[in-house]
Amino acid sequence: MTSSSPDFSRAARTPLRPFADTSLSALVAGFVAMMTGYTSSLVLMFQAGRAAHLTDAQISSWIWALSMGMALCTIGLSLRFRAPIVIAWSTPGAALLVSSLPHVTYPEAIGAFIVCALLLTVVGLTGWFDTLMKRIPAGIAAALLAGILFEIGIEIFRAAQFQTALVLAMFFTYLIIKRFAPRYAIVTTLVVGTAVAGALGLLDFSHFHVALAVPVLTLPSFSVSAVISIGIPLFVVAMASQNVPGIAVLRADGYQTPSAPLIATTGVASLLLAPFGSHGVNLAAITAAMCTGREAHEDPSKRYMAAVWCGVFYLIAGIFGATIAALFGSLPKALVVSVAALALFGSIMSGLTNAMQDARQREAALVTFMVTASGLTLLSIGSAFWGLVAGLVTHAVLNARRG
Repeated sequence: MTSSSPDFSRAARTPLRPFADTSLSALVAGFVAMMTGYTSSLVLMFQAGRAAHLTDAQISSWIWALSMGMALCTIGLSLRFRAPIVIAWSTPGAALLVSSLPHVTYPEAIGAFIVCALLLTVVGLTGWFDTLMKRIPAGIAAALLAGILFEIGIEIFRAAQFQTALVLAMFFTYLIIKRFAPRYAIVTTLVVGTAVAGALGLLDFSHFHVALAVPVLTLPSFSVSAVISIGIPLFVVAMASQNVPGIAVLRADGYQTPSAPLIATTGVASLLLAPFGSHGVNLAAITAAMCTGREAHEDPSKRYMAAVWCGVFYLIAGIFGATIAALFGSLPKALVVSVAALALFGSIMSGLTNAMQDARQREAALVTFMVTASGLTLLSIGSAFWGLVAGLVTHAVLNARRG
């Protein structure tokens, strides 16, 4: 555990005081985490839904189900363990559905979602995941975190090529406020960025509309082809690309929360919400890092409120269904990616620092970071999994040689 790790034994003995523990920085961190989660992959949901010829009501129900699962799990688990536990849907899973969903009927897809949720629940209840995580060296886990966040972090500099004035205004605002009032750096940057975007005529609310989501129940139908093409791949992607790096994010910032109840809870939530369209919720990685770092709160034991606020915003987004997509669509992409990148600077620095502390793990950590940051995708499994595999193999080979 790092020197800044929260004292969970002391926190467990003190009364739960969410309102006393909250802060403006925690609220903003929760909002930015929610905003990043939705804007990064919500378009994939619509793309998959349209490819499978789902109705607007079914797509809205899909978003509602995911949002409710993420909201209730994030709020409940964060309050239960006094840790910033952020739950998200699987972005690689949504990408997988774009190509696989059109080839099965929607009830068969629902059946495949249920099978995936059952597998997640079993892994959580049996504690197999905890056993796996204990075998991953700390340096490799930290490098995995840094590699995952790196691709998001550099988006601000890519955005500067196309919206130079907006990005530079946000970047220098961040630097100046970080120098004199670091707790308010992100919120001030968000406000200034929105104002500058408005002044530059980059805000477009012409397609914005408000509509409440209505859950649509679909009875499942089970088929071997759907389970093989959707259910099992979704399970593998959720474990390799979401849950493993999600736990790595918590561990990198000193939170030793047991993973078994987290995995089991997300599995049960996914199971209950699958008939309404949810393809599964799991631990977040990138958005979780926005709530575990110092930008969320100076006191690590109070950062759980950043995740709670994220859950509250999930709840609001879910109630209004597709409305949130129209709202985020009104903001320029450069603003969204820049705020997300700046919010992750601290976590990237922490990950790289921790990755290089142990001389015996440095080369393996470097390989993990490079493969993960490369964006490599093989067999429909993202770079986080392959970065972890490459790092563990490198570590095993080098240490076997030295032994």
